[in-house]
Amino acid sequence: MSVEAQAQKQIIIDEIKEKLEKAQSAVVIDYIGITVEQADAMRKKLREANVDYTVYKNTLVKRAIAGTKYEELAQVLDGPSAFAISYDDATAPARVLNDVIKEYKKMSFKAGVVEGTYYDAAGIEAVAAIPSRDVLIAKFMGSIQSPVSKLVRTFQAIADDKAE
Repeated sequence: MSVEAQAQKQIIIDEIKEKLEKAQSAVVIDYIGITVEQADAMRKKLREANVDYTVYKNTLVKRAIAGTKYEELAQVLDGPSAFAISYDDATAPARVLNDVIKEYKKMSFKAGVVEGTYYDAAGIEAVAAIPSRDVLIAKFMGSIQSPVSKLVRTFQAIADDKAE
């Protein structure tokens, strides 16, 4: 292998390392079976969710993840593998890809690492069921708003009774 080819591979390895160091989660899928149009639509959905989707050579990824919290992914890196990486919403890659897998009835999860924890394919499917951070915040706010508004109505009723 030429020095130039080795240098190009090292650039890619460094790119993968850099992305994963900043990532909250990374999901690996087997992407075989989808058409170009489906792949384009999937990439668009991932972009909208702010998820980085890339296909890398497994050998380069294995070298990049050696000694990192993503090292366990090496066990699923054979055959076609694509990587969905999120920097701000840890569940976004799994959630978006799960919807795509259900829609196209093709592709499959291999594994993933979410906030430092390794999950197999079944684990990533479970992670995909977790609502987004914004949805969770909205549900939480709604749940605390209900008792507070009930308390305010109760106080108002007491005040109205005393006024009469």
